[in-house]
Amino acid sequence: MIYDLLIVGGGINGCAIARDAAGRGLAVRLVEQGDLAQGTSSASTKLIHGGLRYLELYEFRLVHEALAERELLLAAAPHIIWPLKFVLPYEKGLRPVWMLRLGLFLYDHLARRKRLEASHMVTLAGDPLGAPLRDVYRVAFTYADCWVDDARLVVLNARDAAERGATISVGAQLVHAERRDDRWRASLADGETIEARALINAAGPWVSQVMEDALRIHSRKHVRLVKGSHLVLRKLFDGPQAYILQNPDGRIVFAIPYDRDFTLVGTTDVSHDAPPGAVVISDAETDYLLNSLNHFLRKPATRDDIASSYAGLRPLYDDGALAASVVTRDYAFDLDAPEDAAPSLSIFGGKITTARRLAEHALGELARFFPGVGEGWTADAVFPGGDMPDGFDRFLDDLKRDKPFLGDQLSLRLARAYGARVFEILNDARANGDLGRDFGCGLTEAEIAYLREKEWARTADDILWRRSKLGLHMSDAQQQALLAYVGA
Repeated sequence: MIYDLLIVGGGINGCAIARDAAGRGLAVRLVEQGDLAQGTSSASTKLIHGGLRYLELYEFRLVHEALAERELLLAAAPHIIWPLKFVLPYEKGLRPVWMLRLGLFLYDHLARRKRLEASHMVTLAGDPLGAPLRDVYRVAFTYADCWVDDARLVVLNARDAAERGATISVGAQLVHAERRDDRWRASLADGETIEARALINAAGPWVSQVMEDALRIHSRKHVRLVKGSHLVLRKLFDGPQAYILQNPDGRIVFAIPYDRDFTLVGTTDVSHDAPPGAVVISDAETDYLLNSLNHFLRKPATRDDIASSYAGLRPLYDDGALAASVVTRDYAFDLDAPEDAAPSLSIFGGKITTARRLAEHALGELARFFPGVGEGWTADAVFPGGDMPDGFDRFLDDLKRDKPFLGDQLSLRLARAYGARVFEILNDARANGDLGRDFGCGLTEAEIAYLREKEWARTADDILWRRSKLGLHMSDAQQQALLAYVGA
């Protein structure tokens, strides 16, 4: 078979492009060397947001586009994306009140806002929003953005792509690709050869490496790798609100309610000059995040509160900025299309929030090579599991009524993860035992089978840390039992 598109990289950009392209009628093959979302796309701060801080960098177009996408995504995936109130305490001596007011006014109005509340100024004394903060903080601003399960958003893009005809291959590493007249001939590590009329390099941190080593294409554009690290601490405060904390160095740190029992704190921005690969948080980054947090919190957090941590490399487009924290979060393309030869498109940068729009843009760049290709369609389309005409809360209530044996906590976890697709796991089950062995936290054989058959999960880590966050909750013995069952 000759594919129309060969996409290299199973992160948010690659999977979003695969989804859009398959829905336009193109024959798509996506190859990912590891697991879907294994790199950058599962190491984010888990936000769908416009990027309030980007206004200081005059990235108005990027913020506008991200705010518009925020509305679309909230409607398209209400099970894995939901509103989140942020509290921004005023810090004397840093950004003045007038600047914060102006920034939030722009944030409210740069794009049409239908589902999220506007920003407000609040007095913290006596307000539950001020309870976790030191008494020195008397006023704050609130605004709304959205939470997202980042790795699941990637998987849902891939699932939708597959249901529209795309072939998704995980554990499939591209070794070499060369042009043969009007098509690409690509070789994978397992010996398979793939032919395609166009190639999209969405390899994230590896984008330059793929261009140089696998495609033999030299580009003037470069990726700048920036390490972002996060701490997962045992729950630090009550309430559904998150906090955005200003630091004297101009950066901000988020403290966000996380997976019921935890608080997510991040991120850092550290230049990474080594080749792309797995990274971990450093002691210096840990100290930075704890110090930033404790500058604001009434009850200090310590290293003993750390339950977990993660770090990832953000492949930012290198715009020449000196500091990692001010490198643009926008994206750039490099289209290599010699006359009468198969084109390639390499992607530098991007954000989870704007991946759908990036995919539209990418296919617009390649449209002239595919006469008759369909129009863009994703702006009004829901993701798998997102078809909840009466909203998430009503769906959850119906699930609890139909499957009372699940209990409140497991019903919520399954509804959040799978939305309307949860019934593909539960089927006609009337008791927990109907779902097979329970490995802990309600993770059953039926759910594992679904993850392996429908969501490309291969290993225990895929299940525990990307398809879910159950690794935070399951005991070592339970995780070892799952490892033995899965076999990897």
